[in-house]
Amino acid sequence: MTDHDRHDAGFKDRTRVAAARDRLLERAAVHGRTERVDLLDADGRALAAPVDAQRDVPHYRRAAMDGYAVRAADTFGASDRSPAVVREGDAERVHTGSALPDWADAVVMIEHVDEPGTGDLEVFDAVGEGENVAPVGEDVAAGDALYDPGHRLRPSDLGLLKSVGVRQVDVYERPDVAVIPTGEELVQADPGPGEVVETNGLTVSRLVERWGGSPRYRDVVTDDEAALRAAVERDVDADVVVTTGGSSVGERDLVPEVVADLGEVFVHGVALRPGHPVALGAVDDTPVVMLPGYPVACIVNAVQFLRPVVQRVGDMPVEAPPSAAATLDGKLRSEPGVRTFARVRVREDGGERVAEPVSASGSGVLSSVALADGWVVVGEDAEGVDAGETVAVENWEAHR
Repeated sequence: MTDHDRHDAGFKDRTRVAAARDRLLERAAVHGRTERVDLLDADGRALAAPVDAQRDVPHYRRAAMDGYAVRAADTFGASDRSPAVVREGDAERVHTGSALPDWADAVVMIEHVDEPGTGDLEVFDAVGEGENVAPVGEDVAAGDALYDPGHRLRPSDLGLLKSVGVRQVDVYERPDVAVIPTGEELVQADPGPGEVVETNGLTVSRLVERWGGSPRYRDVVTDDEAALRAAVERDVDADVVVTTGGSSVGERDLVPEVVADLGEVFVHGVALRPGHPVALGAVDDTPVVMLPGYPVACIVNAVQFLRPVVQRVGDMPVEAPPSAAATLDGKLRSEPGVRTFARVRVREDGGERVAEPVSASGSGVLSSVALADGWVVVGEDAEGVDAGETVAVENWEAHR
């Protein structure tokens, strides 16, 4: 059998993306390790325990407007034609956020008063008790439940937590992800003839960080069965193992065989483009994601499979990357039964977001994804998307 025949024979039956992802997630369990960290170190971390407010916000009655703190009763009946006169000592100048004196129960806005120079205050608009006043706990009350376990903290969350008196939080440890680039042709710099600079491991390890994991970016492992076996065995103590390259069915594509020998490969070949030669398995209950070596195929599959398994293991919500609507400028073609990830650039045109397909679309053309603004997902049941249609552009590199 020729190499080409061997390649075709390996992927006649391809698993659909959703089914492949489900099989992987079925084998992934939350690692359960927790730690207590300061708020400064909590951005992007998944909470391991509920968080309640420790104090009221605001913790004092404060003015909600610039004006004068008064007793509401002293302004009864005030109007433009017949102002109420508030005696000196019964009004106090306040600014938005100022604490109210204990005796005051309302604030008259600055534009509704006049100071005739006698020390007294003329009020031209009556106010009710509590008007223009932010009461204690108006924003958050002490004891309020704020966040549940699994919530991934954002910068705005950290600000709120600090305001309510929380200084430390219990979070899940970042999932430990071993990233193993493979390929005898790979070098880290200055390639010679026949050599290729290693980029997949670098890209994937940085994506793992964005997704909330802690990567072990390993040295390149050559296409040798014993060396690959030793590398996987070395890192099987990680929460997730991911390899790049060697996942197809060619003579040097040994990774799935090694993983199958050590554990199990339950998916090999997925109905997506680019990058169908992806494999998914497990060794000693550790999920193993075997990514293709072509850079774009590697990235597409990392987002589809590695991202959700990192989220699951770290007890973070398993969710797709964020997307935004745009009008498609150019037809996208797709093969029925295959989920296609079409790279696009996005531009503004007359206030409208327009997605333009990237012309260089090969799975080995790294620049086609590095210079793109996202991709459009064409489902398995579609043969493409016509120009002029509204599409969702996924931002696969988003910090989330």
